[in-house]
Amino acid sequence: MKPQIFKTPTGDEMVIIPLADYKALLDRAAEAAEDAADVAIYDERKARLAAGDADKLPLEVSAAMLKGESLLKALRGWREMTQTQVADQAGIRQGYYSEIENGTRRGSAEVLAAIARALDVHEKWLA
Repeated sequence: MKPQIFKTPTGDEMVIIPLADYKALLDRAAEAAEDAADVAIYDERKARLAAGDADKLPLEVSAAMLKGESLLKALRGWREMTQTQVADQAGIRQGYYSEIENGTRRGSAEVLAAIARALDVHEKWLA
């Protein structure tokens, strides 16, 4: 069924469409609003991270930690890096990095700072 368009006595144009089409339009509008809200939240959080708001971990990191990953492993996964890449950029051996990531060894403040730089995260996340 085609939409019907008519003018009111005041000159406004009106459209009559089937109820199913109207409901489909409402659903699409709700989905678009939800998508726009998600984008706004993402943009706001990225801006806060860029501005130095390091109080909150990214959602992906928190979710990985809730699944049992260590903070370093979750950060590394979030940055899509291998242990070797992080270790190389931090100037340490991969085995040493692995031990720190798995919690069998503690890194010094200098090493943790280097790892933070390699992962491009705030140092206080690793302190």
